[in-house]
Amino acid sequence: MSNDAITPLRYDAAGLHLIDQRLLPGETVWLRFETAEEVAGAITDMVVRGAPAIGCAAAYGMALAARRLVATGATGAVLEDGLDAADARLRRTRPTAVNLFWALDQMRETARAARASGDPAHVAEALEGRAIELQEQDVAMCRRIGAHGAPLMPDRGRVLTHCNAGALATGGYGTALGVFRGARDAGKTLTIVADETRPYLQGARLTAWEMLEDGFDVEVIPDGAAAHLMARGEIAAAVVGADRIAANGDTANKIGTYGVALAAHAHGVPFYVAAPLSTIDFATPTGADIPIEERSADEMYAAMREQTAPASARPRYPGFDVTPARLITAIVTDRGLARPPYAQSLAQIAESDS
Repeated sequence: MSNDAITPLRYDAAGLHLIDQRLLPGETVWLRFETAEEVAGAITDMVVRGAPAIGCAAAYGMALAARRLVATGATGAVLEDGLDAADARLRRTRPTAVNLFWALDQMRETARAARASGDPAHVAEALEGRAIELQEQDVAMCRRIGAHGAPLMPDRGRVLTHCNAGALATGGYGTALGVFRGARDAGKTLTIVADETRPYLQGARLTAWEMLEDGFDVEVIPDGAAAHLMARGEIAAAVVGADRIAANGDTANKIGTYGVALAAHAHGVPFYVAAPLSTIDFATPTGADIPIEERSADEMYAAMREQTAPASARPRYPGFDVTPARLITAIVTDRGLARPPYAQSLAQIAESDS
């Protein structure tokens, strides 16, 4: 059975508690956040990361903002302005992850409906309840993704993933890693091959830690080794998560994903994307329209807290790349599989959910 205890965030009366993913696997440290501003900083600084987890954290940030505003006696326009300011601050944190904006839209709608009662305490209670519900729904969606993706996996074999799209990147259970968990629950035996995922090493630090905690056999490889292993016939499939999927199926994910997809295509290895319906952005026509976040040089040159390149060399660290839909074998959603042409299949899945 999968380890349901692995989760990146917990919420209670004291605030939002986030596992500091920057310190894994060496230390497991939980940090507490009490304001929307603090949560925004945690998202920007990658205390919490992964598109679904970012969305959940932002929702809790709005709940914390409402809690604090009501505690100070805010009512009417003051309460509304305060929530709008918290919403705007959280939206500025990570431009690529569409789940962030989806979750904040959900919280905005909840606040609008709750304000009609005229009771500020009701607004705070409604936002807190909705945030908890969003995390619970995310875990349920991940489980459905795992169930839909399990039949795509070999009965026995080595499967590759890039970055971390597991329980740590979601409300729990995971998207890409949820597919592996679903396959194991279906009786399959997989070895997880984790790209180290430079420069921040989410694969080596987070995916390997999480999968080992959950009892999987795990190998960590240099990013540059993926194509070599595929050429040798050692990889049965590749599964990755997504931060945003355009209407045509083009997919933004952690930098390096595009290279994995190209190698998989060249060697006939199935390449799957696993993501909930909320990651599909139908307002973004193609991958060319997805904003690509550029991260700090501190992360690229000193991700392991040591200077890894001359300071005078100009750094450039795009945090994401876009994999064209033509390289994706299937997109595994919580509502089922989408296959090419994605403009039609993704739209049909969305309609079935409405």
